[in-house]
Amino acid sequence: MTTQQMVKVQLVRSPIGTKESHRATVRGLGLRKMGSVSELQDTPAVRGMINKISYLVRVL
Repeated sequence: MTTQQMVKVQLVRSPIGTKESHRATVRGLGLRKMGSVSELQDTPAVRGMINKISYLVRVL
């Protein structure tokens, strides 16, 4: 059995005032309110999304 690596991401800054594409990326990661945490599979696509909005999130 192969277990998928998971990564937890927490929204630490508000996406208000950011680019529309960055707000869409936040929603795409499943984050809503400040402080919300989402656990996602560790894939290159997810890593790219996290990198794009690294100033808004913290990887736990």
